[in-house]
Amino acid sequence: MDIVDKLETIKRRWEEMGEQLNDPELMADMKRFVKLNKDYKDLEPVVAAFKEYKNVVSNIENAREIIKKEKDEDFKEMAREELDELLVRKENIGEQIRLMLIPKDPEDSKNAIVEIRAGTGGDEASIFAGDLYRMYLKFCETKGWKTEMVDMSEGTVGGFKEVVFNVTGDNVYGLMKFESGVHRVQRVPKTETQGRVHTSAASVAVLPEAEEFDIDLNEKDIRKDTFCSSGPGGQSVNTTYSAIRLTHIPSGIVVSCQDEKSQIKNLAKAMKVLRSRLYEKEYSKYMEEVASRRKTMVSTGDRSAKIRTYNWSQGRVTDHRINLTLYNLSAIIDGDLNEIIEKLQIAENAERLKTELDA
Repeated sequence: MDIVDKLETIKRRWEEMGEQLNDPELMADMKRFVKLNKDYKDLEPVVAAFKEYKNVVSNIENAREIIKKEKDEDFKEMAREELDELLVRKENIGEQIRLMLIPKDPEDSKNAIVEIRAGTGGDEASIFAGDLYRMYLKFCETKGWKTEMVDMSEGTVGGFKEVVFNVTGDNVYGLMKFESGVHRVQRVPKTETQGRVHTSAASVAVLPEAEEFDIDLNEKDIRKDTFCSSGPGGQSVNTTYSAIRLTHIPSGIVVSCQDEKSQIKNLAKAMKVLRSRLYEKEYSKYMEEVASRRKTMVSTGDRSAKIRTYNWSQGRVTDHRINLTLYNLSAIIDGDLNEIIEKLQIAENAERLKTELDA
């Protein structure tokens, strides 16, 4: 299909969506309304760019007509200058539209739940998990995103054995999803007396936050247990049963939350994580289907796969998925992930565009 024909089809579909959104009967099906409204807004920039493209094409035709028929040389010269500018504008808009037409991950606009767990390396792995947690908090701060602790288990000498937190903002999952996988650190631990470099690891899992419309939870399938909180929290720690543990019996998924002093707030947070973990199981099937159509998977893949190495002695960070090596470890560990994520996005977009062209 010619790109203009494809865009005409998209424009007609967008106009139909606008009419459907004004149908009072659609409001009765809130899940369908939310999805249709999101699809409508997603197509709006494409339609706007297409309208501009058509306007530029029309002006190009007018300029060429003037050059062909006009006898006044000054007027013809002005038309030639305008034509040159319009041709460049047409090419730029066309490139923007091609990028817009690359299929997007439907989950990219969602909030995210991030889980960091210490892996091999004992105490050093827990310290590294803490470093990653602080790195993400600073990155989220630069993006204007809100972070909220859900659950954590502290390491014996610092850091975390496990830490879970929510991230809320614009296009959170679309950027944070690139962090899923095993992160490896190479450095001399504080506990090392002979100055030897050790290798430790921590795993990061980034889940798209499921909304209530995304998944139906049957309360009969959930076992709820309460227990005393541990860790910082003042007088209420170990005195009130405010912490929550949820077990989803059919899947065996267990979620706990003890960050809040209120049992009700902990329950709400735990339910959010449980919904997201169940939703991710279905989402993973979708990603496996996508992976089967691509030679590589940039954004997601095997959670056990080593994706990045942080080498302290060399000040080096290497992302193994795209063979990118940067020598600004201190800035990256301080939250400056923009260059890495931008290059991962470029690689993913190139992959998606190739898939579209091959289809």
